[in-house]
Amino acid sequence: MKINKIIFGADYFPEQWPEDVWHDDIRLMKQANVNMVSLAIFAWALLQPDKNTFTFDWLDNIMDLLADNDIDVCLGTATAAQPNWLTQKYDDILFVRESGQRVVPGSRQTYCINSPSYRKAVRRLVKEMALHYKGHRALKLWHINNEYANKNSMCFCKNCEHRFQAWLKKKYGTLDSLNDCWGTVFWGEKYFAWEQINTPMASAGGRNGAKLLDYKRFLSESFYTLYMEEVNVLREITPDVPITTNFEGDWSKFDHSLFKDDLDVVSWNSYPNPLEPNARRRAALRHSMMRSLLGKPFMLMEQAPSQVDWYPINVNKRPGQMRLWSYQAIAHGSDSVMFFQWRASKRGTEKYHSGMVPHYGEEARVFREIASLGGELTKLQDIVGSTIDASVAILMDNDAWWTVDSPYGTGGKSLDNEIFWASNTQPFPTVLLSYLGELEHYFNAFYRLNVPVDVIPAHYDFSKYKIVIAPLLHLIKPGFKEAVEAFVTNGGTFVATYFSGFVDEHVGVFLNGYVGPLTDVLGVKVEEYDPLPLNGSNRIKMIAGLDGFENEYACSVWCDIAHATTTKTLATFGDDYFAGAPCVTENEFGAGKAYYIATRPDADFMHDFVCKILADQNIEIHLLPEGVEHVTRQQNKHKFEFYLNHGNNDVEVQLSQGKYKDLLTQTSHESILRLARHGVSILRRLNDYGT
Repeated sequence: MKINKIIFGADYFPEQWPEDVWHDDIRLMKQANVNMVSLAIFAWALLQPDKNTFTFDWLDNIMDLLADNDIDVCLGTATAAQPNWLTQKYDDILFVRESGQRVVPGSRQTYCINSPSYRKAVRRLVKEMALHYKGHRALKLWHINNEYANKNSMCFCKNCEHRFQAWLKKKYGTLDSLNDCWGTVFWGEKYFAWEQINTPMASAGGRNGAKLLDYKRFLSESFYTLYMEEVNVLREITPDVPITTNFEGDWSKFDHSLFKDDLDVVSWNSYPNPLEPNARRRAALRHSMMRSLLGKPFMLMEQAPSQVDWYPINVNKRPGQMRLWSYQAIAHGSDSVMFFQWRASKRGTEKYHSGMVPHYGEEARVFREIASLGGELTKLQDIVGSTIDASVAILMDNDAWWTVDSPYGTGGKSLDNEIFWASNTQPFPTVLLSYLGELEHYFNAFYRLNVPVDVIPAHYDFSKYKIVIAPLLHLIKPGFKEAVEAFVTNGGTFVATYFSGFVDEHVGVFLNGYVGPLTDVLGVKVEEYDPLPLNGSNRIKMIAGLDGFENEYACSVWCDIAHATTTKTLATFGDDYFAGAPCVTENEFGAGKAYYIATRPDADFMHDFVCKILADQNIEIHLLPEGVEHVTRQQNKHKFEFYLNHGNNDVEVQLSQGKYKDLLTQTSHESILRLARHGVSILRRLNDYGT
């Protein structure tokens, strides 16, 4: 998508308001420098009130009005909420819960992603919209569906069952192969006909882990093929209009990497909780995930102007916080700042969710801050298209995520989330493992040092990086061993954590020592593991004489009890029957090094360890006052340095040698940068301007 400006706007629902309000909306949009809005996200019922009728008059009117005022449109395909007449006409559309209960109408995303009736209706609607709006001067971007899997991530209906059986037949070819890979000899589960394979609904006891994992993979591909139902129609009719679908921050619901070749731009919805102390770090991680999916700028499609309405307590963003978090998204690679929604709703489920225009109107603090931000963003066209050059990658793998997270405890969620995966119901060593939590743990160590990190799917090519971290890579797929060994041989630094390399792609345990295929590159074998109790801990005892480390650190959650083969031990466990066993190891392999960390270290160890491996690879760190974040975007030879003060006090930042201009204030800086609380500066060296 080639737009030479920072996109600024919101989801806009003119259908909720009388037409005389539309003209006031346009006036306020112009006042706030809004340049794009998303339309028709949930408008299917209005666009198609019955099977044979399509009504575009109201949408035509607002599209034309926006075009007349130079406001672009990201046009939704309206497929996230099917109309009631469609649900009543076809009994296969509503999805079925794990319990076997079919959901009832009355919300968005009540459809089954594999319903033939739903998919047929989607294709017809999208074709009508594409034909009608082909060539419209306001249309700049197609917005497919909305927040895939937000409400309907799992379905257990007969349509899904039949498609799952066909998917398995294509994947395995024979029932003998499937039975072998799934280990169905256990508990007498062996299948003798494809039709005997049901969806993994709730059962009397623990369920087959390989079957559960395959069902996750099947559902991921189902979301992708549903997306492609719309893409194929749009590509045929409007080939020059780019396409996106807005993701959420939680990637455990489906494998987002399946979409990468058919997305023109990644977009996502960011809703950190202002009450959460780690909110800014968690937002930064998710921005990095979105940026890394395609390796280019993304769109911040939604955020809250102030408060949301779904946390237990929904506090306002404090003055300046909306602006700060908006610039954080830009710093980490967004070329847009958009919101849900433009005008706060008068009625409906989300009437207490904030809008750019609050219930109070244009005199409200929130709108004044919004309008001020919109004016500032008009100065940043030079930043559009610039990227972040990261030398560090954290690997993320959906298969590992689905098999690592505990079935009975955290179950795929951070402490502030409420995401439960029905499939993760099988016996497991501990309820305290959190895949996302471990990603955050390692990401935060680099974030504290202001070192940029790409967060990429584990099957991506990671050879260009200097450091690669693979947290909780419990499941190892074919080809990964060879990729890691080549990376380290060529001088890379690879870090594996506890509970890595335990199972293959069918969750069959590797025998003769855990870490499995990674044994050679790590130089260790794990004999057994010991999950620690809630609030339990052990000690990491460093080998004497290691520069940059304390003598001891605390660790928690899990202890792998390993034997060193070719590796050097940097630290041992301090307590319990395995005291003295390797806890942190370093293995030279070719021109590089592979590290193994057999537990979950505390933040102090993480800091010191990350400092060591960064120094070894000559990667620059930026030690700044507490709460100050530094990110650099660059394009050609031009660098744009973002400084964001998330702290509660004014601070001074020491700048590297040179003279700088602040793109927001046009002021010059040399040596010292002063940042107010929630302050933002975007600096460019004066010589970048040729002066």
